[in-house]
Amino acid sequence: MNSPEPVNNNMTYQTIAKIENLMDPSGDFLLNMSFEEAQERVRSGDGEAVREIDGQFAICCHEGRTVRMARSIGRPMRYFLAKQADGPCLLVAETMEQIQRRLEQLGLGDQFHPSYTRMVPAHYVVEIELVGCPDPNPKYNRFLNPTRNRLPADLDAIGKAYIEQIVTECNRWLATLDDREPIGVLFSGGIDSGSILIILNYLILERGQAPTRLKAFTLGTDDDSLDASQAHAFLSECGLTHLWEFMRVSPSALDWRQAVRWIEDYKPLDVQSATMAIALCQAIRNAYPSWKFLVDGDGGDENLKDYPIEDNPELTIRSVLNNLMLYHEGWGVHAIKHSLVYSGGQSRGHVRTWAPAHRLGFSGFSPMALPSVIEVSEGIPFIELTQWDHGRLYELKGEVVRRGIKQVTGVEMPVYPKRRFQRGAISEPLFAKLFPKEEREYRDAFLSQFS
Repeated sequence: MNSPEPVNNNMTYQTIAKIENLMDPSGDFLLNMSFEEAQERVRSGDGEAVREIDGQFAICCHEGRTVRMARSIGRPMRYFLAKQADGPCLLVAETMEQIQRRLEQLGLGDQFHPSYTRMVPAHYVVEIELVGCPDPNPKYNRFLNPTRNRLPADLDAIGKAYIEQIVTECNRWLATLDDREPIGVLFSGGIDSGSILIILNYLILERGQAPTRLKAFTLGTDDDSLDASQAHAFLSECGLTHLWEFMRVSPSALDWRQAVRWIEDYKPLDVQSATMAIALCQAIRNAYPSWKFLVDGDGGDENLKDYPIEDNPELTIRSVLNNLMLYHEGWGVHAIKHSLVYSGGQSRGHVRTWAPAHRLGFSGFSPMALPSVIEVSEGIPFIELTQWDHGRLYELKGEVVRRGIKQVTGVEMPVYPKRRFQRGAISEPLFAKLFPKEEREYRDAFLSQFS
C-alpha cells in the first residue's frame, strides 16, 4: 500500500508504512447489510452510521493515513504497533497469539509483549492516525448511545420489548443459515440459556422446520451436577426434553491453564467460566464433528444488571444503576481504571465465551450481546423499579424475561435462582480442588505463556 502523507506540525513524524489486518470477515454475523456496506460505515467514522450495523462484528478499514476500527461485544479485536527500519507496522487481529506469531514471521518477535497489545473497546469507533515517533493516542467515538429510562415502569411492557428484540435478532440470524444446519445451545436451564432455547424452538417451528434441528447441550461430570438437574426440570416443564443432550466429561477435561491460554486473560471468574465452556464445546465437537453453529445466553446478566454487587468491593448499587452500560463496558474509555490492554466489563470478558467456540471450529452467536438488544435493556427504568434495593434488582431479571417469553412465545418459562456456569456444572468439592483461590496464580499462568 502507498504510504500516507505525514502530518504537518512541529513534531518530526515517521509515516506508517504497513497495515496487516488479520481479522477474518467470515467471523462476522451481519444481519441487515453486506460486509462491504458495513465496512464503508466504519471507514466513514460516523457513529450514527456504524450504529445502524445490525449484528455481531469486528471491522477494520483505513482511509488515507486514518485507520478506523469498530466492534460489538461478540467479537474481540486487538491491535499492535511495531517498529521497522522502513516505518512502523500496524497489526490488527483477534488475539494476542496471532499478533505474536505474525511479528515472529516478520522478524520482529522481540518487540512483542502482551501489555503492548491494545483491545478495541466495544461500542466505539477507534481512530488511529498513521503516523509514528511519537505514536498519537487513538480517538474514541461512541456509536452505541442508548436512551436510558425510556421504557415505562411496567414489567409486562418491558419484558415484551426485550424479548421481542431478541426474537427479531435470532430470526434475522436464522435467515442467514441453511435451513438444514443443526444448531446447538449451551444450556444450563438458567434464565438466559432457557429463554434463548425457547425462542429458537419457537422460531424454528414458525418456519415449519424440524425441531430436531435444535439441541440443548448441558455440561456435567460423574459427580453432582446441579445444572443437569436444573436443565432437565426446565425442559420437562416446557415440554422440550426431546431437545436435551447431557454431555458428561471427566474432571481431567477441566483444565484452567488451557482456559488462560485460550482467553489470554487471568480474571478468575472468566477463567473458570471458560474452563467449563472449553470442556462443553470439546464434548460437542467430539460427538458432532461437522457441527458449526452454537448459540449462548451470554450478555443476559449484563443487560439486566444481575450480578451480586456484594461480591465486588469496588461497586455499589448506585454505581451500577447510575453508570451507562457499566457491566458491558467497565468504567469507560476515559476513566483512570480503563484497561487499554483489555477494555472493560463484558467487552473484555466475552472472550470467555468466544474463544472456546472459535478455537474448536464453531461459529458462536450471542444474541443478548448485540447492540440492539443492549439498547432495549438500557431503556429499563431500573432505579424506579428497584428503589435502590438489591433484592428487587436481583429479582427483576427473572420477572422481565419470564413475562416477555410468555407474551411473545406463549411458553410458561420456569425461573430458577442465579448460578454461575462454573458452579453449576460441577460439585463444590471438585470446584475447590480444580481452581486456585488467588488471582496471582491465574496471572502467573498468563504471563508464563508469553515468556
